[in-house]
Amino acid sequence: MAADYKKITHDGLWGNNPALVQLLGLCPLLAVTGSVVNAIGLGLASTLVLMGSNLTVSAFRKFVPDAVRLPIFVMIIASFVTAIELLMKAFTYELYLILGIFIPLIVTNCAIMGRADAFACKNPVKASLLDGFMMGLGFTAVLVVLGAMRESLGLGTLFSDMHLLFGPMAEGWKITLIEDYPGFLFAILPPGAFVGMGLIIALKNIIDARIKARKVEPDVGARPERVRVTG
Repeated sequence: MAADYKKITHDGLWGNNPALVQLLGLCPLLAVTGSVVNAIGLGLASTLVLMGSNLTVSAFRKFVPDAVRLPIFVMIIASFVTAIELLMKAFTYELYLILGIFIPLIVTNCAIMGRADAFACKNPVKASLLDGFMMGLGFTAVLVVLGAMRESLGLGTLFSDMHLLFGPMAEGWKITLIEDYPGFLFAILPPGAFVGMGLIIALKNIIDARIKARKVEPDVGARPERVRVTG
């Protein structure tokens, strides 16, 4: 059966978003989203691992016995995580130190393992690559939104320390929202992450409920059909 690329895109970004719907990978999501740069760094790393693992699992799906597929998936994911970790050590070392243990812990991210087992091992390479990209993009979007919320409320800034990821060209990207902001510690502590994530999930549920209501709402302006009754 041909892959439905439109559905894959919608599922990854919204309908089956790994963070908002599946609620997977929440440990690193909540832990490192104190700023936008941390969120983007972890999101990019997770997306690259998702794409690479989906691509590899799909390409070799016909050669992997069912009895050992999960250990093989773990080895594939671990290989890509190691490669990403080495790249970050080489090019974004300071950001790598900030993210710390949460980069190697991508290996245990249930969202990545879940896509390998639920999608990549059953679908062709092109569809699996798109699925990995869209799931990673949806996960990264949630990371960035939560990171922006926490950084703006906690520090009164946006896009601070972006040079840790994008180099010297990003030195001037910092936006100060409030001058002499005293800071709101709760926002950048773990409880703030839980509250912020809850608000984002609640907002998505409200939007979904309104979309569903509009679809089932009858057309008020439509005229009722006449039915001819003959005796």
